[in-house]
Amino acid sequence: MLEKLGKALKKFHDKIANALFLDKNIVDSIVRELQRALIEADVDILLIKQLSDKIKKAAFDERIKEIEKKEHLVKVLHDELISILGEPKILKLKEKKQTKVIFLGLYGAGKTTTIAKLGNYYQKRGKRVALVGLDVHRPAAKEQLMQLAEKNNLKVFLDFEEKDAIKTYKKLKKELDKFELILIDTAGRHTLDKELIKEIKDLGKEISPDETILVMPADIGQAAKKQAKEFQDALKISGVIITRMDSSAKAGGTLTACAETKAPVYFITTGEKINDL
Repeated sequence: MLEKLGKALKKFHDKIANALFLDKNIVDSIVRELQRALIEADVDILLIKQLSDKIKKAAFDERIKEIEKKEHLVKVLHDELISILGEPKILKLKEKKQTKVIFLGLYGAGKTTTIAKLGNYYQKRGKRVALVGLDVHRPAAKEQLMQLAEKNNLKVFLDFEEKDAIKTYKKLKKELDKFELILIDTAGRHTLDKELIKEIKDLGKEISPDETILVMPADIGQAAKKQAKEFQDALKISGVIITRMDSSAKAGGTLTACAETKAPVYFITTGEKINDL
C-alpha cells in the first residue's frame, strides 16, 4: 500500500513540475488523482477534503507568482501529508539506564509476537533485554511469550500461578534490575472496556514506563482513529507499532489515527518471522 501511495504522490509531483502553467483543469485533474490514491489508501475522507481544499487555495493564490507556484504547491502537499501521516521517529533508549516499555493493544493485534520481535531487534544490537508477561487474562498468553523467548534465545520473566498483573510485576521487579531494556506484555480485550482501562492505568502508575506503545494492525481501517483516541485518553501513548503490513491492508487509516493522536510510528511488522520488523 505505501509503495502504491508513494507512486501516486510522485505522479502528482511530476504533473505539477511538467505543467507549463496551473490552470483550473490541470489542478482539478491533479487533485482528483490524489484524492483517489488517498481514498484507496483508506485515509479519512474529511482529511482528504481538507488537503484538497488547501491545494486548490494555494494553486489559485494570486499573491504567489506563477514561477514560484509549483514549488509552493509541492510544499503544501508535503506539509499536509506530514500532518496527516506523521513523521518518522526513532524509539530512543536511555543511555546507561534502564528503559521500560509497556505494550498495549486489543486482542489479535499481534502484541506478544511484536514484543519478541522487538526484543530480538535490540538484543542483536547489544542490549540486555528482558521480556515480561503481565497478560494474566488470555489463555496461553504466557506460554506464547515463553515459547517465542526460548526459540529466539531471549530472557523472559513470568509467573504462571499469579492472576494479578501488578502483583506479578512486584514479584519480578528485583530480577529485572540487571537488564537495560524491559519489554512488558499486557492484557488485551475485544474492546477497550472500563476494566481494561483501569488495569492499564494501575500498571502505568506501578511501572512508570518510559514508553507506552500501542500495537495496532494495519487492516483495522477507519476504526483505528477511535481505538487510538481511546487508548490515548486512558494512558498517554508515546508511540505505535503497526502490524500486518505484509497483508493486503491499506494502512492509511492506521497512519492517520497515529498522526491525530500525535503518536509516532516507531516500527512496522512485515511478516511472521522474528526479523520481519
